[in-house]
Amino acid sequence: MTDLTLYRLEGCPWCELVVDELEDLDLAFDSIWVEGLHSKRNEVKRVSGQRAVPVLVDETYGVTMAESANIVEYLHTTYGEAAGPEEVEATL
Repeated sequence: MTDLTLYRLEGCPWCELVVDELEDLDLAFDSIWVEGLHSKRNEVKRVSGQRAVPVLVDETYGVTMAESANIVEYLHTTYGEAAGPEEVEATL
């Protein structure tokens, strides 16, 4: 199990943007595949307060967030080259 968990839907282009960023940053993550029907996404609702995907949970920093653009920016800032030594060291 990793500290990053991505709630995603098969065929979701916004989810794939996040996956691409995770892979570009060489970050290990767990995927939780959700149901196509919003009404069946109870686990996503419990974790994030809403049923839309993608949702990223980062246990290292206690962050749960939605919206692919926000998630990609967060990953790049926190784990990418722009991250300071404190952030990088905390992930090792």
